[in-house]
Amino acid sequence: MLVVRSPISFRLEQYTIKRKEEVLIVQVETPTGEEDTVLIYNGFSSSLTRPTIYDPDIPVIEEDATIISIDRVASPYNPVEPEYIQTGLKLSAMEKFLVEANV
Repeated sequence: MLVVRSPISFRLEQYTIKRKEEVLIVQVETPTGEEDTVLIYNGFSSSLTRPTIYDPDIPVIEEDATIISIDRVASPYNPVEPEYIQTGLKLSAMEKFLVEANV
């Protein structure tokens, strides 16, 4: 049986819809080599270092971007004193949580 996976940006957004008690902070390297920090909560992504296009159909994390690390943070997110659940996850480690959430 062929399993088709959605782009990782969509899967991470879907994860936060199912896990509203979490915020994801994703460190990425864009295809042009720039680093970006993306905050994902309740199905929406927003870049913390670049302008974010106001169109939810355009992914903030480009499909050919490299995910450097993912931090799982408790919601509500407090940028002054974030409550980290896990930090520095590689995409392979995050995959376990995505599968558990069925995304």
